[in-house]
Amino acid sequence: MSHSRAVAALAGLFLTALPSFAEPVTPVLTRWAKEVTPQNVHPEYPRPQMTRGRWQNLNGQWDYALVDKDAPSPASYDGKILVPFPIEAPLSGVRKHPTDQQRLWYRRSFSVPAAWKGEHVLLHFGAVDWDAEVFVNGKRLGEHKGGYDGFSFDVTDALKPGENELKVGVYDPTNSGEQPVGKQDNDPHFIVYTATSGIWQTVWLEPVAKSYISDLAMTPDIDKSVLRLTVKAAGGNPPSSVKITVLDGAKTVAVMSGAANASLAIPIPKAHLWSPSDPHLYQLKVALQSGSVRSDAVESYFAMRKISLGKDAKGITRMFVNNQYLFEVGVLDQGFWPDGEYTAPTDGAMENDIATAKRLGFNMIRKHVKVEPERWYYWADRLGMLVWQDMPTAGHRTPESKTQFETELDRMVEGRGNHPSVIMWVLFNEGSDYDVPRLVDHVRALDPSRLIDNASGWNDHGVGDVIDTHNYTRPKAPAPEEHRAAVAGEFGGLGMLIPGHLWGDPKNNWGYGNMADSAAFGKGYAHLMHIAYGYQDDPGLSAAVYTQLTDVEIENSGLMTYDREIVKPDLHIAQLANRGEFPTEPKVTDIVATSETHPAEWRYTTTDHPAPANWFAPDFDDAGWKSAPAPFGNGGAQNTKWSDTPGDIWMRRTVTLPADLPATLMFSAYYDEDMEIYINGVLAASAPGFTSDYVAVPMTDAGRKAIVPGKNVLAVHCGQKGGGQFIDVGIIAPQSSPSVHK
Repeated sequence: MSHSRAVAALAGLFLTALPSFAEPVTPVLTRWAKEVTPQNVHPEYPRPQMTRGRWQNLNGQWDYALVDKDAPSPASYDGKILVPFPIEAPLSGVRKHPTDQQRLWYRRSFSVPAAWKGEHVLLHFGAVDWDAEVFVNGKRLGEHKGGYDGFSFDVTDALKPGENELKVGVYDPTNSGEQPVGKQDNDPHFIVYTATSGIWQTVWLEPVAKSYISDLAMTPDIDKSVLRLTVKAAGGNPPSSVKITVLDGAKTVAVMSGAANASLAIPIPKAHLWSPSDPHLYQLKVALQSGSVRSDAVESYFAMRKISLGKDAKGITRMFVNNQYLFEVGVLDQGFWPDGEYTAPTDGAMENDIATAKRLGFNMIRKHVKVEPERWYYWADRLGMLVWQDMPTAGHRTPESKTQFETELDRMVEGRGNHPSVIMWVLFNEGSDYDVPRLVDHVRALDPSRLIDNASGWNDHGVGDVIDTHNYTRPKAPAPEEHRAAVAGEFGGLGMLIPGHLWGDPKNNWGYGNMADSAAFGKGYAHLMHIAYGYQDDPGLSAAVYTQLTDVEIENSGLMTYDREIVKPDLHIAQLANRGEFPTEPKVTDIVATSETHPAEWRYTTTDHPAPANWFAPDFDDAGWKSAPAPFGNGGAQNTKWSDTPGDIWMRRTVTLPADLPATLMFSAYYDEDMEIYINGVLAASAPGFTSDYVAVPMTDAGRKAIVPGKNVLAVHCGQKGGGQFIDVGIIAPQSSPSVHK
């Protein structure tokens, strides 16, 4: 397979909803893009677990400028940008990527409503990537470093009557810096994608009293039927108490008063538990008061649910939800959008991603090395989707970068820790790990109510709650341990190219294999899930995560196209497979077994010694070739290494066949890429492209007629242009085929 870089120049599309903006350049848009205007961009209150009725949304058109990173704020600006879309995104109206020598400046004006007079005004940012300085009317309010967490400033003392000027300066070196970046890259290619710089979540104002509720910390305890709640107060001497009201719909469940900044245990009798099949939420009202005088009030929600490890009836360590084992059928989600990059075009678009995963039959999403806006988790909470939350990856090349990583790790755990959907923290993904036992203990101390994955793929350090393996395409299962469950954190990645829904040149799009149509995709998907479900009992798999929910740029391995327009596999087959229901797979008889379980010797040569024109002839002298067991490949489950570089391999093997053979024969082959097979010098099969597992390849009539009783020569040629390499071949017969006598 060929893993080329995305082309730099892509087809241009004009967004009529943004007529004043420069024409963005993108190959595909989602259907929600046409709903976006400067007047209605992300109008929802952005913090659903701590809402206030009065607020002012600052999303919309801002001025922007790109200047030297050491230059002061500019006197003039380059144009308009639509906040909160990152400057690289088509929906921003700009689509530029700042270099590590530039700083991005934003500017807009705002007026504070007259009704807020005498109150304190807070300025909130959902997230800015990465290092942000904030000024109001020329007064520097402060600086925040962190690309995924929200932050606020009290702007009261900087305000003036009438219009106020807000400026934000942002420096974002992306992967040339030291901060956590996840899958962002200054040079997007292969499995890394277009970077996000600047403001990428909602910006808003809201009035509060001098003493106000700054945060809530909620932990359910279903075993004791209580919600543990801390109401954090800020802004001066906090009032003496908080009043808490819990509702289940219109019914009041509990009313309690207690101290601010203290952990309170609120009884929830006969708790209605939250689960993927029944995502029940309670409503919460919190008031901050001194005596009978109320200074602040917020509304929220929570759920009663428990995440833990336990032993099943066979004594296997499992992941439990509400004290019961639930096989977690998950899908990897990168959280990128063709029109918004890190920012979904609308709230409904975010909901649709989770709802589609639910409709496909998944009960879990692994949010891959990205932290989403709070409203994404709100939809996961409401729809009943378990979430494994990854920490965005970073290079960890210096002590400073480790400090920043750990600072943002703490903010992720604290900032998303109230959401019932989040059930596990994933600290590291495929390397970049350090001090893992220490960090597992640190996160455990921050949040003992959830599980911890110490490292998903590659490097396991023997700590945390799960042991997690990655394998493509078929899943592999580690053995569970006494105190750790076994999970397959990544597998799959089946590809299917759909013209009109691709990012750039189709030649640059890649996935593991290329499914011909929806039925073939569904069959391939069901086959992989069948393997995963088979690992439940042996060795004892607790969860399986398929890669991935959507295509992302040139990575064409999604269950949906990048524009979310097409679900690739047959929906019914995928739903059944995710429930563990599978069609009966046709049985076959091995005529010549592959080397998958019993390695067979082949004579072979590679590009270093190209084969002559008659290499496939029965009487060809292959005595000068090497001899080794198949499969041949590099970096996978091969028995013999093929090559470190792209090239070709030629293989020969003599097999003895009986006279009594079925009329219909096929090849069982796993190839990467462009395979041809000869029998006794006759071309018996030709298969372009590559596969990600063993597949049945039809045998030509000429090839079938060339088989003789006794000795037969199998000759195979396979090329390899880039990426993976693998080749193994056998002969099979469908069990229902009638036998013939030769």
